Amino acid sequence: MKFISFGSGSSGNCYYLFTDNEGLIIDAGLGLRMLKKYCREYGVSLAAARHILVTHDHADHVKSVGSLSYELNLPVYSTAEVHTGIVNNFCVNKKINRDLVRYIEKGSTIELGDFTVTSFAVPHDSRDCVGYFIEADGTNFCLITDVGEITDDIKPFISRARYLVIEANHDEEMVENGPYPEYLKRRILSGIGHLSNKACGEALANNATANLRHVWLCHLSEENNHPELARKTVETILRSYGIAPGTDFQLDVLKRKTPSEVIELL
Repeated sequence: MKFISFGSGSSGNCYYLFTDNEGLIIDAGLGLRMLKKYCREYGVSLAAARHILVTHDHADHVKSVGSLSYELNLPVYSTAEVHTGIVNNFCVNKKINRDLVRYIEKGSTIELGDFTVTSFAVPHDSRDCVGYFIEADGTNFCLITDVGEITDDIKPFISRARYLVIEANHDEEMVENGPYPEYLKRRILSGIGHLSNKACGEALANNATANLRHVWLCHLSEENNHPELARKTVETILRSYGIAPGTDFQLDVLKRKTPSEVIELL
């Protein structure tokens, strides 16, 4: 199984997992033309995609989902509430064809070609929100983004993960001392907002196991975070628990507007 992050942040989120046989897209917050350009540059076949998973209905995750689904004739999987949110989201100009809408239940496991996909509840102030634990080719990958707090539903998936993408959205002091209006600060810092660097570090320190090989910090705020600050904060917390990033597992930061390299998940 291989992995690319095409974008991670409020400008647009899209992740691609693929095997030798087929691909699986998670979220579609980037323009279709841009996705095609990236795939050409990487020598990756977007036509190999067979399914789209959606975490939640905010525009930076779904604004191109209808266009992408139509162009490639791909079914789109998410909860009924997320699909309702997509229909009602004015940022989604092209809606998903009814014949391509697929519903999943939180806590359920489904088979999608080469991929075994388990969804789980994630607290966020969207219509609904889920994370995904995906198994293929004898390994696994977990995505936890746009998460207000780490709940008991989420913790077991961190413990099971071999490869993990997890939100480190903001530095709490930068939010408190920044220019955002008070209501927006309270939203971000709430249990249905976004995960801070500190909370991300604590989540890893308390739940990661020897299974974990690589962690990528995702969905960093452009205004309230910096890649090196996020990495340093998480590393400091991990080391305080006796965990050594770079030795116990790799730790990297996904860029907001630049694709990652093609990463092989062994």
